[in-house]
Amino acid sequence: MDVKGKKALIFGGTSGIGLATSRQLAALGAAVIAISRNPDRAGEVPDGVTLAQCDVRDREALQALYSEHAPFDILISAATGGDRAIGPFLDMEMDGFQASFDKMWGYANVVRYGTEHLADNGTIVLVSGSPARKCRPGQVALSSVGGAVEAFVRAIAPEITPRRINVVSPGQIDTPMVPLQGAEREALYKKLTANQLIPRAGQADEVAQGIVFCVQNEFVTGTTVDVDGGWLLS
Repeated sequence: MDVKGKKALIFGGTSGIGLATSRQLAALGAAVIAISRNPDRAGEVPDGVTLAQCDVRDREALQALYSEHAPFDILISAATGGDRAIGPFLDMEMDGFQASFDKMWGYANVVRYGTEHLADNGTIVLVSGSPARKCRPGQVALSSVGGAVEAFVRAIAPEITPRRINVVSPGQIDTPMVPLQGAEREALYKKLTANQLIPRAGQADEVAQGIVFCVQNEFVTGTTVDVDGGWLLS
């Protein structure tokens, strides 16, 4: 797909991986609408990118947003949906575990209501996470949600063809989701990635490149692209 002149809606497009994707698609000439729950807290969004507000868990608001911006060619969601539970499952508050699936419900809403406005040669990309297929201690909720996202994409792909849908699976990525700064932040990522084949945290731009690949390559659908520094092999 030549993205120049194509319209792209990017949920979670104002921070982290979503923001990096907004920048890269805009640089390639796409008309980008970056959507978040709090666009007032957006990062440095490039000139020409349109900001919009929507919570992917709010179906009525989502449908109204789609109607306003339809039709479109590219639909991407990197929205987390809310808080995610961390820790041993048997010690976990079940409300927290259930709330982690807001990400999955958000993705389901994005795809369910967005596909009808998507061009026949359009494409969808979602974001899961490496714990989906290699869960480390304390990541049961992350693994369960990510696994659900990846299974969802494989199941949906035949149903929406000729439109395409793929998922990008990041490993440990240096994004604003981690609140630590300075030496504490550096020490955390060093610890988390010490045993990876590439022993460092990934950058949001590196994951965005995987997303852009899924957008541009018209021979890829229903699959997972890993951008994880070797997480699955370490």
